[in-house]
Amino acid sequence: MVLKVYVSGMSGNKEVKKRQQRVLMILDSKNIKYDTVDITEPGKESEKELMQNKSTSSGGTVSDPEPRHPLPPQLFNDEEYCGDYDAFDMANEIDTLEVFLKLATADTTAVSTAQIELKQENGEAKKEEAEAEKPEAGDGDGDGDAEKAENEDKDGEEKEKTEGEDQEGKENTEEKKLTATTTSSAAVKTPTSSDSQSDLLLDSERAAAAQ
Repeated sequence: MVLKVYVSGMSGNKEVKKRQQRVLMILDSKNIKYDTVDITEPGKESEKELMQNKSTSSGGTVSDPEPRHPLPPQLFNDEEYCGDYDAFDMANEIDTLEVFLKLATADTTAVSTAQIELKQENGEAKKEEAEAEKPEAGDGDGDGDAEKAENEDKDGEEKEKTEGEDQEGKENTEEKKLTATTTSSAAVKTPTSSDSQSDLLLDSERAAAAQ
């Protein structure tokens, strides 16, 4: 299998010349072996006819968007058509150039690409899952501890307040009892003193009468 790049060495279209140079430069940089076929050289009429008949892409340029015949550069693998410059450039951008040039099987490349994408997806999924778990656990523990501490503080304040109120209630009750006891004692003693004085006065009157 031989990769062939069909070019035109006498083209007056500057864009065609630039495209041809870029294709050859990329192939050289990737160490891909190829044969250059100049369709303008004498004796290359059959090659020119083959390129024009089998090329399904026109290779249109800005100055000639709809050419009458396909414009070079056109790429073939032996006599199997690969594509024009635009298709070549796209394959190079997405790193599928060997598949485009039919130098590698599409199935193998597709499987390798799928495996790489699967590994990347799994790695990203695990990373996102780990990152999602860490903040949730931290936030939950922090909120729980803070809420627990706050509840304990509230319970302590309420307990102290209740104990203070109970103590004040006890003191007030004791003061009331002491006041009532004092009042009762005074009330009991007063009538007793009055009765004693009355008895003494009555005795005095009786003694005077007897005399």
